[in-house]
Amino acid sequence: MVKKVAMIATNGYEDLELHYPRIRLIEAGYEVDLIGLSEDIIKGKHGYPIKPDLAMDDANPNDYIGLVLPGGASNPDHLRRYDSVLNFVKSINESKKLIAAICHAGWVLISARILEGKAATSYFAIKDDMINAGVLFKDEAVVIDDNLITSRSPEDLPAFMKAIIEYLKKIK
Repeated sequence: MVKKVAMIATNGYEDLELHYPRIRLIEAGYEVDLIGLSEDIIKGKHGYPIKPDLAMDDANPNDYIGLVLPGGASNPDHLRRYDSVLNFVKSINESKKLIAAICHAGWVLISARILEGKAATSYFAIKDDMINAGVLFKDEAVVIDDNLITSRSPEDLPAFMKAIIEYLKKIK
């Protein structure tokens, strides 16, 4: 049985924070569905285009063992405006499945109201937002708190992906 991981993104995603995790997960044997707000091609902040596998309205959180959210300031800021995205994140969290967020993606978790009392990290520019959402903020490459794995920036991607893959390998 192939284990599936969801990624949610829209225009303005940080290219490395989407493509590096996606490729590493595929290499590790996971199926990865890129979920967009629609199935229209999206472009990263550096212009790299990718076509989502499915639209948010067609995505079912029960189909996935986890979720990876890339950053890029405009990507998470836009995603957090959609109830369908926030409800997907909440459902994944309520099922105690993996939620991994890097850089500005913490904004989506803030808007989904799943961070209070959690240890986490993010890009330094949203540190105050994270703290105001009730996070025990840690300035570390990777912070793991139960099913939540967070990271700061593209420089931390190797440690972020190591933590994600180790977490997923423990799932039966």
